[in-house]
Amino acid sequence: MKKTPSPDKEVRKSAPTVEEKLPEIHAATSFPIIGIGASAGGFEALEQLLVNVPEKCGMAFVIVQHLDPTRKGLMPELLQRCTSMKVTQVKDLTRVQQNCVYIRAS
Repeated sequence: MKKTPSPDKEVRKSAPTVEEKLPEIHAATSFPIIGIGASAGGFEALEQLLVNVPEKCGMAFVIVQHLDPTRKGLMPELLQRCTSMKVTQVKDLTRVQQNCVYIRAS
């Protein structure tokens, strides 16, 4: 038999669980992450893309460039010239943020 609280006692709700909060958390922190693969000859296409993307687009771009990962590439510096979004060379785990461009050599 289930007990019901008496009307004169305050009923306290427990704090929401993580599972219950996930839809709210996901809605507040989710955004599109666009993955792009490019060879060394793909610079012009990347430049054309980024020139036409607004700075506050609400997306992140992850560009995986087919180059030797041990060599320092110039792609971040070159692409930074054609966009006002932050362009970053990544090596390991990086937290992706919206309105940013990430370059990874592989």
